[in-house]
Amino acid sequence: MAEVAGVTVDTGHWIGGERVGSAAAFTDLSPIDEQPLAEVARGGPVEVDAAVAAASRAFPAWARTSREDRARALHAIADGVDEHVEELARVETADNGALIRSHRRGVMPRVAHNFRFFADWLLRLGHDDFETRGHRNHVDWDPAGVCALITPWNAPLMLATWKVAPALAAGNTVVLKPAEWSPLTASLLAGIAAEAGLPDGVLNVVQGTGAEAGAALVAHPDVRRISFTGSVPTARSISAAAAPNLTPLSLELGGKSPLLVFADADLDLAVDLAVEQYDNAGQVCLAATRLLVDASIAEEFTERFLDRAGRLVQGDPREEGTDIGPQIHRRHFERVDGFVRRALGDGARALLGGGPNTDLGGLYYRPTLVAEAPEGSEILTEEVFGPVLTLQTFETEEQAVAMANGTRFGLAATLATGDPERAARVTGRLAAGTVWVNCFFVRDLRAPFGGSRQSGVGREGGDWSFDFYCDVKNTVMAPWEK
Repeated sequence: MAEVAGVTVDTGHWIGGERVGSAAAFTDLSPIDEQPLAEVARGGPVEVDAAVAAASRAFPAWARTSREDRARALHAIADGVDEHVEELARVETADNGALIRSHRRGVMPRVAHNFRFFADWLLRLGHDDFETRGHRNHVDWDPAGVCALITPWNAPLMLATWKVAPALAAGNTVVLKPAEWSPLTASLLAGIAAEAGLPDGVLNVVQGTGAEAGAALVAHPDVRRISFTGSVPTARSISAAAAPNLTPLSLELGGKSPLLVFADADLDLAVDLAVEQYDNAGQVCLAATRLLVDASIAEEFTERFLDRAGRLVQGDPREEGTDIGPQIHRRHFERVDGFVRRALGDGARALLGGGPNTDLGGLYYRPTLVAEAPEGSEILTEEVFGPVLTLQTFETEEQAVAMANGTRFGLAATLATGDPERAARVTGRLAAGTVWVNCFFVRDLRAPFGGSRQSGVGREGGDWSFDFYCDVKNTVMAPWEK
């Protein structure tokens, strides 16, 4: 047990409806001050085997549970989340350093929405029967089995429930492995689900490192689906581990997304969109970190951007007035700083920030804008995942599209333009799973979500989630004799 931000958090695993300890533990640090929050049970193959076995035992009954009863169970979990928004917000802010105001107003209510959406979508899921030479075709979505869900640290509970909710709605059982840098709200979710009456073994949580718990989970022969959000190198390792079992994968990976600002754009809107990319201290996979600006307006855009970004308040994320908090962990902080130092060493120039916030110390990195980076350099092509944006200019639409597509990633893209014909033309040529035009981060769970190129494999959301978490079956019936 640990007391975190005034909330009691059980730091054991949740397996088969019980709290389970481990012989080993790991220390969970708060990014706010790098002080210990909790000693967390450190799972490995033994705990993974137990969790998969519990999920396997629970699967037949849960799979046979009617859609209506599964939907009611998910709504009950959502009710529990709504009742505990404040506690969840405080714990998650302490654990991953994101803004308390965002957790209270947006993130935790969205967690509840994730469960409600997939509960309701389940009840409308279906496909009209169709005939083939007098034979009737009928499509079913059969639960697949035990799902291994591995989630990142940057939005721990929201991203976990993007996976947990559809997997449970589909009739599967789950083993959730949260990131070791932010594991605490997954433990709270297990308690909320139990209070809501979710049967034992349907949701299990195993904490630990990727090398120990994660590796054992994705290689387990009794796992029928793997959904992972994280880095490309880890995805490669997961794919290799899953290959002998032919376990289907859904992978949402990194990004190096562009924000294209054309000369006909609303400049105030474009600047607002650009500054918004510092959200969550830049620790957002979808962030449009490459600002590609028409050369004819670049000077005015930059001047307005620097004025607007310079007014951001960096500090303690527990304060309502803070705009930017810390990086998640010392190791990640040093990685972000390394990208910037190497870029500056290669001749780039920092127009804003460019290093740690020494006034605050710790893990606080100044919002940074890098210009004049050499073409093809890593700061322009590799994911930094911190509050670091780059500025480049283009002369033509053709050049803008080429620059936008000039990385191995293809997760998202954002456009600012006043010309709807240009918007249609450019979006059709961009390599991206999601494109926003004159907006950012509008996310509807009915829409497909995922990445192109090395930003991922597969799509989730709406029917796409059920297509992944189910074995889709077509039954063909000959006409019955009268």
